[in-house]
Amino acid sequence: MRNERRWRTDDKPHGMVYEQFIASAFQSHPYHWPIIGWMNDLENMKVEDARAWYHTWYAPNNAVLVVAGDVQAETVFKLAQKYFGPIKAKALPVRKPQAEPTQLGIKRIVVKAPAKLPYILMGWKAPALRDADKDIDPYALEVLGGVLSENAAARLPTALVRTSQIAVDVDSGYDSVERGPGMFLIDATPSEGKTVAEVEAAIRAVLETLKRDGITEEELNRVKAQVIASQVYQRDSVFYQAMKIGELETNGIGYRAIDTRIEKLKAVTVEQVQAVAKKYLIDDTLTVATLDPQPLDDKKPVAAPKGTRHGS
Repeated sequence: MRNERRWRTDDKPHGMVYEQFIASAFQSHPYHWPIIGWMNDLENMKVEDARAWYHTWYAPNNAVLVVAGDVQAETVFKLAQKYFGPIKAKALPVRKPQAEPTQLGIKRIVVKAPAKLPYILMGWKAPALRDADKDIDPYALEVLGGVLSENAAARLPTALVRTSQIAVDVDSGYDSVERGPGMFLIDATPSEGKTVAEVEAAIRAVLETLKRDGITEEELNRVKAQVIASQVYQRDSVFYQAMKIGELETNGIGYRAIDTRIEKLKAVTVEQVQAVAKKYLIDDTLTVATLDPQPLDDKKPVAAPKGTRHGS
């Protein structure tokens, strides 16, 4: 596990930035701690610790089994009863409320790590989906993410990469399905000779224009078509179908929300997109992490690991 941590985080500057970013953004929620743990945790972990965790939480009444593919339902049920039926349920510890305190202002951190170029990651607290039928803002935030960076012609790439060439890449991300608090993320890598401050200013300019002027119906329809198409095309993957069902079930939303989400995305309006930008992309809920590149010492720069852009 220590080697896995080195590979995923310690040896990858963008991974280090993301880890420190999350630890700063969340001060009391369990998201504050990395899933794999800090290196000190791993160095002091014992087999008994893992075994105790397993016996506490691994129970059929705390699990979701998803089977996808060309199968017969009755056969699957029989196999599940055969192999999982004998496993008895157990009393689970009572989960205490773990609400994140209200953020009281912008947070900024700097991470020093060997890298060729600087990097900036900006994240705003945002709601996650709780009721697939009644919620509105999470769907509007998904569309907002598409407006900002769904393709090379979206607002952020157009302004920062194609027009001003102030950044070599820029992306936004928002995952509406989260067990805990959600976040809306934007990250970018400045072009050589440009600074993270210049890139942040350029990102803010794009956001302020959107907040002030909103978006057009044509832009909305184009982005909605792309966002919805990506949701539909992903269903071609049996793995994705199983993953999405499991994700919705374990987060308490329910697998039937798969179709509901499509219809809700179709119903998003230009006014709702502008409203969530104004409501959530504000400094009071913003955390900014920047990478201060240090000499590489003949080490080859490594790409950002999957997951540094929210949604993995």
